[in-house]
Amino acid sequence: MSDFPSIPIGQRRDEDVALDLMKFVAMTTGYGKASGPGPGFQGSGTPVRAEDYADHLLQLYTRCLETVKGKK
Repeated sequence: MSDFPSIPIGQRRDEDVALDLMKFVAMTTGYGKASGPGPGFQGSGTPVRAEDYADHLLQLYTRCLETVKGKK
C-alpha cells in the first residue's frame, strides 16, 4: 500500500542514469573546475565562482540526459 508506483527492479529513470553519468564525468575529469598547478603548460589555476561551477554542472547534466534519452 505504497504511494509510489511500482518500478520493476533493475529499471531506472533516465534522469537517475544521467545524474550518475554526470557525477562520473565531473569527478574523473574535474569538469568545470579550474586547473591547479601541475606539470606542463597550465594556467595559474584561477578559482571558479560557485555560480559558474553550478552552471557548468547543469550544462553537463543536460548533455548527459540528452545522451541517455538518445536525442543526440
